[in-house]
Amino acid sequence: MTVAEGTFALTRNTSVIAEPDAEAEARKLATALRGPTGLPLPLTNKEPKPGAIVLQLDRSLESKLGTEGYRLSVTPKRVAISAATEVGLFYGGVTFRQLLPPQVFATKHLTRALDGGWAAPCVEIEDRPRFAWRGLLLDPARHFMPPEFIKKLVDVMAIHKLNTLQLHLTDDQGWRIEIKKHPLLTQLGSVRKESPIHGDRKRGDGNRYGPFFYTQRQIRDLVAYAQARHVTLVPEIEMPGHFLAALVAYPALSCRGGPFEVRTRWGIEPDILCPGNDAALAFVKDVLGEVCELFPGRFIHIGGDEAPRDRWKTCPKCQARLRAEGLKGEAHLQTWFNHRVEEFLAGKGRRLLGWDEILEGGLTPGAAVMSWRGIKGGIAAASAGHDVVMAPTSHCYFDYAQSKSPGEPEYIGGFLPLSRVYEFEPVPTELPESKRRHILGAQGALWTEYMWTPRDVEYFAFPRAAALAEVVWSPAERKDFAGFERRLQNHLLRLDHLGVNYRKESAASDRKQSVVP
Repeated sequence: MTVAEGTFALTRNTSVIAEPDAEAEARKLATALRGPTGLPLPLTNKEPKPGAIVLQLDRSLESKLGTEGYRLSVTPKRVAISAATEVGLFYGGVTFRQLLPPQVFATKHLTRALDGGWAAPCVEIEDRPRFAWRGLLLDPARHFMPPEFIKKLVDVMAIHKLNTLQLHLTDDQGWRIEIKKHPLLTQLGSVRKESPIHGDRKRGDGNRYGPFFYTQRQIRDLVAYAQARHVTLVPEIEMPGHFLAALVAYPALSCRGGPFEVRTRWGIEPDILCPGNDAALAFVKDVLGEVCELFPGRFIHIGGDEAPRDRWKTCPKCQARLRAEGLKGEAHLQTWFNHRVEEFLAGKGRRLLGWDEILEGGLTPGAAVMSWRGIKGGIAAASAGHDVVMAPTSHCYFDYAQSKSPGEPEYIGGFLPLSRVYEFEPVPTELPESKRRHILGAQGALWTEYMWTPRDVEYFAFPRAAALAEVVWSPAERKDFAGFERRLQNHLLRLDHLGVNYRKESAASDRKQSVVP
């Protein structure tokens, strides 16, 4: 970035200019600016006049800026955004909005004239992301989050240039996605008798929870909404563990046959899917087949974590499968199961992604790994030539406490202040240079055991997600936490105007506590 003299002012005479191939992104930028400013900002493809905002696709920029990079030039006479792809134009537009007063992120028209007007400093910016995967995980299985909130989260992610939202759609405590071929999944699996009370996870509140789930129509709407903002929704359908809500509906898919109830407490459930049962594998293919129709993204997440294999040890079908396939043990039975799923997904043009436990019995050929139990799993997977998303609890679990100060909300355990998120380095120094390309990026996790409402999610997510956004976008050598803190103060004003319930205590007060617990 080079800062120049002068400013560019948005006025009633400002127009937005783009050729047809850039028109969609130009329209998005104009719409975003019209709302708070009330300016007409007409969209046209005519020759630029002084005071115009010009968007242009230039495919030759891909060799230097990649598919998500952009150039932004702001002079007193015009704004020019150029990129190799539509997503680059979108991110260039986001950066231009950040140069304007924070009020430009308001969700409605400002009725009072803005002191100083809508002016941006003159700059020349050339920008591209460090990592391709810049993500968050949202868990609507424990506490359901309405579609309207997911859209808001996508909007806020997009202005942070985060591009992947993983939806943890199924777990022991609830099945949250409609599957046409197996309707009992939502009829029975989306309801639990009660939930843990605030302050004591061992006691129930006595209140029926559900039925809560996303219809396929809602999923398609969410996918399209996210795509328009260059955010990919990645579905997670947990298997073979965290599968109790499905077993409630179809108990024959378990090792012991049920009956079961949707789990009313947090934690790990011993009853999981039976891989020795051919019907269980057919069922999984039915579910994933519909999931692939709904989510066009490259990856399908199958979970694979925290799967107790005790039932498999005494299950005649599982033991028969072990013998028939010549497998060494139950961990290899899970790998065998994963391989069958991977082959099915490959036939749909998709790739399998799972938590790092899928390493335990040996990885299937094309699997990608999300490393959450530290970084060792990610190192092992990348060293073996597998793609990796880093999401370690140490730096990426946003359900951990942001501060040890009194008055913080209930949380699951662990301490993760803002400074520690910012210091995260997704590429381990132990990883050989030749294998570092397998680190796709990083992802922050919003597990909702202790997040009852969208406002709770926002509180735990921000401003930590802003720190992660910089980690996965900016060059490692450019990171500077003191500089981030200074810039964050202005950014929090943007979050105010977006209506985000971020944690408002100052980062500086928490830095004193940012010791490893």
